[in-house]
Amino acid sequence: MQVCTEKLKFKTTGNSDIKDITNLIDRAIQDCAMNTGTVTIFVPGATGALTTLEYEPGLVTDLKEFMEKIIPEIDKYKHNVTHNDKNGHSHVRASLLGPSLVVPFTEKKLLLGIFQHIIFLDFDNRARDREIILQIMGK
Repeated sequence: MQVCTEKLKFKTTGNSDIKDITNLIDRAIQDCAMNTGTVTIFVPGATGALTTLEYEPGLVTDLKEFMEKIIPEIDKYKHNVTHNDKNGHSHVRASLLGPSLVVPFTEKKLLLGIFQHIIFLDFDNRARDREIILQIMGK
């Protein structure tokens, strides 16, 4: 088994910014020597998350609105009192979805559903320079 580790960097605008990172992941797989295996995608940080989604404007808006309904920004969060940074909602939202995702690939092709995309969600309350770590394992 071989392992290839990559770091990908990009900018986000915060406030539930949703980025389609499927092409970034695909390029990293193309650059590694493996043809078959899995890619683990990991967010180092506490206000970003990963999932898959049919990446189209209506569903992107639906997801943002749903997060605001279930974890509203204006609620009272003890984190905001402790750290005075007003992003308690960001941490709760990110922890709900989680910081990692594993996707298989065969013949250097991600095995995603026809409309399925890998997305990064930036729940922080400000623009950020983000980084994700990929660990590609296979043969």
